[in-house]
Amino acid sequence: MRRTLLGLAGTVALLLGLTAPALAFEPVNVVHTEKVKAGPYDLTVGFSTWPIKAMQSLDFTFAPEGGVEDKKGTLTLLYSGKKFNDDPLARHPRKREVWGLDIQALPEPGTWAFRFDIDGPAGPATGELTDLQVMEQPGPPMGLSWAISTIPLFGLIALIVIAWRRTRTVV
Repeated sequence: MRRTLLGLAGTVALLLGLTAPALAFEPVNVVHTEKVKAGPYDLTVGFSTWPIKAMQSLDFTFAPEGGVEDKKGTLTLLYSGKKFNDDPLARHPRKREVWGLDIQALPEPGTWAFRFDIDGPAGPATGELTDLQVMEQPGPPMGLSWAISTIPLFGLIALIVIAWRRTRTVV
């Protein structure tokens, strides 16, 4: 009886909003930063994981000195001379005072560059973070991971075939 009353009281407290809400998202933890000069604008690029590894999700933050309120910009990701991304800079969803990319992964190991085109009160300017080294993907190779992950599927198919053969009626 006592458990029922406690459960009922807890349910009523949740429904009425009397409990403290949990954090919906963890805050961005920047563990490494790099400075970029884009004309008159100083930009701090933050990384939530360092060193960067290919196919490993992380957060990028881009914080211009003086804030983002009166500025707009574009981020271009460059790898081996090819553009991978050419999107306008948007506020980071979990760190609203800066621009950023949330849960982003760079697909290839090698040398990357980030080009920033910023337009603000001092006019348009361009800056680059060059020689950003991205290491090999962590863990086993992707083909081996996929091969291992299909073992349960083949086991299930074998089990279904054996069960079907044992339970079928022979005409």
